[in-house]
Amino acid sequence: MPNESQSADPGSIVFVHGFTGHPDRTWTQKRGDAQNASDYGDEETADPPSKFRKFNPFSNYRRERDSSSTPVYWPRDLLPKTIPYARVLTHGYDTHLRHVLGSPLNRATVYDIAWDFLVALEAERRQEPSRPILFVAHSLGGIIVKEMLRRANGCQSYQRHLHNVFNSTIGIVFFGTPHGGADPRGFLRHIAETLIRAAGFSVNDQIVNTLLPSAERLRELRDEFGPIAHEQNWMIHSFQEELGIRYLNGRKHIGRNHMDMCRFTGFDDIEYKKVVAVLDRMATMASRKLNTTKTNSLNDDQRRTLIESLRFEQMDARQMSVKTSHPRTCRWFLKRPEYLDWLNMKKMDQHHGFLWIKGKPGTGKSTLMKFALANSWKTMKDQLIISFFFNARGASLEKSTTGMYRSLLLQLLERLPELQSIFESLGFTFRKSSSNHIWTIELLKDLFERAVQLLGQASVMCFIDALDECDEDQIRDMVAFFQRLGDFAIPSDVRFRVLFTSRHYPHITITKGLSLVLEGQEGHTQDITTYVNSELKINTISLAEQEQIRRELQEKSSGVFMWVVLVVSILNKEHDQGRTAKRLRRKLSEIPGDLHELFHDLLTRDCHNQNELLLCIQWVLFAREPLKPEQLYFAVLSGTEPDDLSKWNPDEISMGLIKTYILNSSKGLAEVTKSKTPTVQFIHESVRDFLLKENGLRAVWTHLGGKLLGECHERLAHCCLTYISADSNFDIESPLPKGLSEEATAVRRLVGTSFPFLEYAVQNILHHAETADIGGVNQKDFILNFPLTNWLKLHNVFGKFDIRRHTSEASLLYILAEYNMPALIKALPYNRSCFEVENERYGPPILAGLAMQNFEAVRAMLEVQAVAQTPTSALRGLVKYCEHIDRDNPFGREFKFSQQRSVLSHAAEYGSESLTAACLLVSIEDVDAKDNYGQTPLSWAAKKGHEAVVKILLATKQVDVNARDDNGWTPLSRAAANGSKAVVKVLLAIGQVDVDAKDNHGQTPLGWAAKKGHTAIIKALLATGQADINAKDNIRRTPLSWAAEKGYEAVVKALLATGQVDVDARDNNGRTPLSWAVGYGREAVVKVLLATGQVDVDAKDKQGRTPLSRAVSTRRKTIVRLLQSAQ
Repeated sequence: MPNESQSADPGSIVFVHGFTGHPDRTWTQKRGDAQNASDYGDEETADPPSKFRKFNPFSNYRRERDSSSTPVYWPRDLLPKTIPYARVLTHGYDTHLRHVLGSPLNRATVYDIAWDFLVALEAERRQEPSRPILFVAHSLGGIIVKEMLRRANGCQSYQRHLHNVFNSTIGIVFFGTPHGGADPRGFLRHIAETLIRAAGFSVNDQIVNTLLPSAERLRELRDEFGPIAHEQNWMIHSFQEELGIRYLNGRKHIGRNHMDMCRFTGFDDIEYKKVVAVLDRMATMASRKLNTTKTNSLNDDQRRTLIESLRFEQMDARQMSVKTSHPRTCRWFLKRPEYLDWLNMKKMDQHHGFLWIKGKPGTGKSTLMKFALANSWKTMKDQLIISFFFNARGASLEKSTTGMYRSLLLQLLERLPELQSIFESLGFTFRKSSSNHIWTIELLKDLFERAVQLLGQASVMCFIDALDECDEDQIRDMVAFFQRLGDFAIPSDVRFRVLFTSRHYPHITITKGLSLVLEGQEGHTQDITTYVNSELKINTISLAEQEQIRRELQEKSSGVFMWVVLVVSILNKEHDQGRTAKRLRRKLSEIPGDLHELFHDLLTRDCHNQNELLLCIQWVLFAREPLKPEQLYFAVLSGTEPDDLSKWNPDEISMGLIKTYILNSSKGLAEVTKSKTPTVQFIHESVRDFLLKENGLRAVWTHLGGKLLGECHERLAHCCLTYISADSNFDIESPLPKGLSEEATAVRRLVGTSFPFLEYAVQNILHHAETADIGGVNQKDFILNFPLTNWLKLHNVFGKFDIRRHTSEASLLYILAEYNMPALIKALPYNRSCFEVENERYGPPILAGLAMQNFEAVRAMLEVQAVAQTPTSALRGLVKYCEHIDRDNPFGREFKFSQQRSVLSHAAEYGSESLTAACLLVSIEDVDAKDNYGQTPLSWAAKKGHEAVVKILLATKQVDVNARDDNGWTPLSRAAANGSKAVVKVLLAIGQVDVDAKDNHGQTPLGWAAKKGHTAIIKALLATGQADINAKDNIRRTPLSWAAEKGYEAVVKALLATGQVDVDARDNNGRTPLSWAVGYGREAVVKVLLATGQVDVDAKDKQGRTPLSRAVSTRRKTIVRLLQSAQ
């Protein structure tokens, strides 16, 4: 009868017919029981079409009815009442193996059909992508389902929306599926194929050949699917026909032939009851999964938090800092054929939505992009416009595709809120830390791809500027990804267009797209003319002379707009100083025509304030992050006028004064951005290219030696040191308030406002010193004089999280290890061991380095430690082994050192072979020292199953293999309980272990292994001949009693096989192993115990209850019959 108790949503049940089958007829019994049919009224409709049927709920289907018989279409007529809340779907497809002559034959392979099935199913589930799925497949349709799921599993790294089908699957019911393959033509292959062809039929050999048992790909599917299903914990049930048709064989489960095995007459059909019992179990599991998914779905606040975590500071900085195009310039671009074709939807198949503008450095590509973007905003109100401008002078996210994807995705989700469902479609769950979500490239690409796929009728225009200002490998990956989106957009009728700008190098080929080279364009040349005519202010000379100078200027520019802007400024300044036309022409002739040569000229034109100029350039070049104007002002002042350092008074040193100072200090090559949080950057990326790539820094300042990078960073480190050491005139209360408290925030704000450069100086002084040492400038003196106490105090002030603060006793070695400064570690005089425990988060410096994954620092510390050893010391050999310590590092940032335990104890717990060996070699700790729980390093290693570490500790011959912790556990007990067979064997092999040692609860290693179900360990312990198989714990339970209760059949058999077990041993409650097995419904164990013939089935416990009475009271009918038959 229908299961009316089920009220939870069991998800979707998807029916897939076999080859030559039909989405309706395969599941329809022509002569059903009228009383079992559903009452759907008297309306008549034709059968649904048989080919390429789309997914549709069965509730929309109606069937024919007549007075003589009632066909039963059980997915519609029976299943909705049996599992009332399920959504039932069917999938129809054309795999007819034979078509009448003249009809087109479908040449799709099984794998094409499976892929189409996956795509169609995903599209049908798009509104509820996490809804659980059950599949019901007949015959060779089961192969389609398996292949589809295998393909869905392969979409984990890309097209994750398709992978959701795989993740949502709960189980599969197969009807007569030949998993090893079959010839779907059956006896036709052997009897009548020739006659069939002669009669005007065509045969789809592509499907036939892929389904033969000999097909290689089918064998691969068979081998792969089993492990996948097991790993996913899918419920799999196979029904085979009992009344076999000749030439078709299989196991006998359903009392029907192959064609009728999935057709049922009604609710009382005995075969239907078999099937629905399976589906009901699966549906229950689906309901649980769906409820879990709903519990984990995101609410509006959580979505907003996730979306906000995509935002980052300076996201729009570059776009805002790009100068707006001069009036009447750039308009030519709107009439270019390339741009018009890019906008033309009818030509999308020709260019796939791509237009790429390329030009030399300084030609004005970013200005043109900003103009095109602004024009689109103004004139294309129906378009969804998103943009990103790469910025090589900015922070890391400004010059990476991670930042680009975050920005573009944020713009999409804010402007089309309905797209925010992509988080659920990719299985997102919310964590409290989601506000600081770590966005990986692959995850961002998956989300962006999913958002584009869900655009529907929306049209998106994407503007991405300055690709050359990002890492080349990242850009190549991004371009390939966007091409895939373009390939998807065309057949899907998604309107998605992308406009790129970049230099000519690096060259990246795209298969389809439009391109435009900026230099040489008539409109671009006219833009330069327009700019010169407007901005060159030389009105006091004759018109003829003005025209001649303008013409010479434009000819010399070679189309480089940046050069024109700089030269116009120079000529205007000369003119304002009263220079004649002749002098202006001479000045123009003296100005280099090459942009880089012009930069050199600007930097060397006069010798005023060269020290200030160099330091300003060095800070803009080598600062770890872009500096704010006030930060740069005090950074330069620290190196040029340290006596002038004081608390910042904005009334005295205004922002206007600071900007003027930066302009003059940089000779006009640096500017302040116009972003929300202004920073200082070069006026163009070509300035950085000149200084570094073209060696301009050394060409201008010839005194900089061969260690240019090291010398520059050393100077910056000393600037930081000077600012930190300056008289601050402010008191820091002790102890500090909690990092996230309002008081701490107020302190940081006050200090940051009063001393703008202090936070940067504190957080980056060691970085600059480290880079200087790497660059060949020894930092030994710097390290010796480092103001550690003051630095720690200031560092804690700026620390927002208490856990990242340090005590006032932290050593410099610990700090260098935590922040990965290997060069400075080697420069530090050796006066303490890296294994020496400190009162810090990670304990000793060595663990600070490992926890922070700072392997270079770890290797440096071990090298320094080894130098202090004798030349033959084993530690020196270990250092070479530790070159690959990153492969043997179980520690992470979440690690917390316990001051009640030794370094060796932690190394043993985490299974670090190299750290364990290092601890033993430096001999700083007792190998057998117990922690606050009484556990030794050997106990920890055994407990965690670290075989190699156990061997290392045993090799010292200084450990007590039977040492008991505060709970009385020995290392063997720990290993046995936790299922470490390898460790148990190692301990047993030394021959000194107390195999029967009891803990505080009276449990032996054998008892623990039995209780946890570790059969292999049971056998190993029994093989010693020293284990008491009937040992009783404090409540008098034996290993067999525990194994029986837990239902470990293999353990029970292993114990019984010894012939020495007391099968009827009673515990403190008078219960026997049989009583425990019955009480927990362990049917298999009951059978094994009864088979011994040694159990008393009528044994009463202290409550007077027998195994039979327990079975009856818990309604375990099968066990009742077993016990009754044994009486």
